[in-house]
Amino acid sequence: MENLISLVNKIQRACTALGDHGDESTMPTLWDSLPAIAVVGGQSSGKSSVLESIVGKDFLPRGSGIVTRRPLVLQLLKIDDGREYAEFMHLPRKRFTDFAAVRQEISDETDRETGRTKAISSVPIHLSIFSPNVVNLTLVDLPGLTKVVIDGQPESIVQDIENMVRAFIEKPNCIILAISPANQDLATSDAIKISREVDPKGERTFGVLTKIDLMDKGTNAVDILEGRSYKLQFPWIGVVNRSQADINKSVDMIAARRREREYFANSLEYKHLATKMGSEHLGRVLSKHLERVIKSRIPGLQSLISKTIGELEAEQSRLGKPIAADTGGKLYVIMEISRTFDQIFKEHLDGVRSGGDKVYSVFDNQFPAALKRLQFDKHLTMENIRKLITEADGYQPHLIAPEQGYRRLIESSLISIKGPAEDAVDAVHAILKELAQMSISETSELKQYPTLRVEVGNAAFESLDRMKEESKRATMQLVDMECGYLTVEFFRKLPQDIEKGGNPTHSLFDRYNDSYLRRVGINVLNYVNMVCSGLRTAIPKSIVYCQVREAKRSLLDHFFAELGSKEKGQLSRMLDEDPAVMQRRTSIARRLELYRSAQAEIDAVAWSK
Repeated sequence: MENLISLVNKIQRACTALGDHGDESTMPTLWDSLPAIAVVGGQSSGKSSVLESIVGKDFLPRGSGIVTRRPLVLQLLKIDDGREYAEFMHLPRKRFTDFAAVRQEISDETDRETGRTKAISSVPIHLSIFSPNVVNLTLVDLPGLTKVVIDGQPESIVQDIENMVRAFIEKPNCIILAISPANQDLATSDAIKISREVDPKGERTFGVLTKIDLMDKGTNAVDILEGRSYKLQFPWIGVVNRSQADINKSVDMIAARRREREYFANSLEYKHLATKMGSEHLGRVLSKHLERVIKSRIPGLQSLISKTIGELEAEQSRLGKPIAADTGGKLYVIMEISRTFDQIFKEHLDGVRSGGDKVYSVFDNQFPAALKRLQFDKHLTMENIRKLITEADGYQPHLIAPEQGYRRLIESSLISIKGPAEDAVDAVHAILKELAQMSISETSELKQYPTLRVEVGNAAFESLDRMKEESKRATMQLVDMECGYLTVEFFRKLPQDIEKGGNPTHSLFDRYNDSYLRRVGINVLNYVNMVCSGLRTAIPKSIVYCQVREAKRSLLDHFFAELGSKEKGQLSRMLDEDPAVMQRRTSIARRLELYRSAQAEIDAVAWSK
């Protein structure tokens, strides 16, 4: 069973090393889930003397006012033989065999954290004591409760200490060691008062009664020790500590323990309780109880640790990998993130993700509807046909057919197709930009780097703008080609006009009768509709080729080409991650290290059992 306490000791030390000591934090905390014995008492209650009696060494700072200003995690480890020594976690390679030096180091380390302002801190000091004269036990010595502020201390110190003590002992895994002096009314005991607040049924409170030997003559503490005055689930334990005179004379702890045993064994009031009294008995009781509690908590700890590891790994994955330090590493990260964005963009176009169908909607609905709205027949009115044909003839009327008039009528009709064609190009461009913006939002890695997000977005939009201009040129060329070269076969298949034109004796504007002009209009309309039908197919192909296909093929080519010429500083600025995210990732990694280590330690103990 002893390795159960050693297990918790290891995990507690790891918690403190990684900054997890149960204070307010947005990170999951393992410290709060570990069973621990917290020592609580008011000033002058004999709290320090009890701890020193359990250890058998004089090692705690003493003085007036608040001496303990940081939690002291005291880990006692029994060794078979050899010289007693102590180790601090913050001085891992240094052994202390002089316990006066241990006392001084506790004071110095307290000042390092709190300064010399006599303020308090919840960051614990870890002290391990190896001795053949101790039981395996871990205690957390908390600052003594006080009601008076002394010079040099902040006015809030009384409440600050109470808040710290309460924060420790209100956790359900905390075992409370409540120290109360027997020569004061138990009803006024600071330790009992605060313990009752967080543990009203006394289910996890051990009562320790000090200064029994200093009670007024004719009085005793039997009613308290036998649980009649204030009942707890666990029996009260009385101790007799060294007096201040003994401390001043440096009375040996071994001798003090012997005198304590003799006191209870020879006292008329307490000799029937002698086997259940004293600091040595207290140490053994606490050690066995702590072992039982730890054993009962192991399944819950395993479950908690497994669950928390899963949550931390999920968040670590969401936050992404840390930034590489070298130029090649930075370039690789930028390229990989950019390729991820590019792949998401392609998935939108290919239908793996939503949005690509909007492009087809332009070709199937918007563009054909725009062509229908052109209404070429309204353009080919009798008056307009006559005007364009006569103007095309100039001073020399045509001899057989008004070829130039036909060309002008056709060209003036086909030119109007450019408007819907340009609108189709712009509509597809807007859709592609929308899909690019969606892809940026869906690329989780880009959320990690705001500047890279902007750079990739700008590069994508600039590429799409270039593709739009190229698409517009190609689309306009399709219309221009139809205007520049008519399909001769269409006109060869038309029935020949037997009238061969109008009456040359008539005036210029009466040269063609309405029947002839109407036939010209019908021929032009049929030809324009034929061309329009072809362009309705050709223009979408051109747009897809110049915009959609090109966007899939080379959206970030220009961006990638420029990346190769950028220096390390420029790449670093592109990867200017939010400092809060960087700090969070580091904290997650450290916390994961703690939980995985704890998982391995607990599993090893569980299997050994």
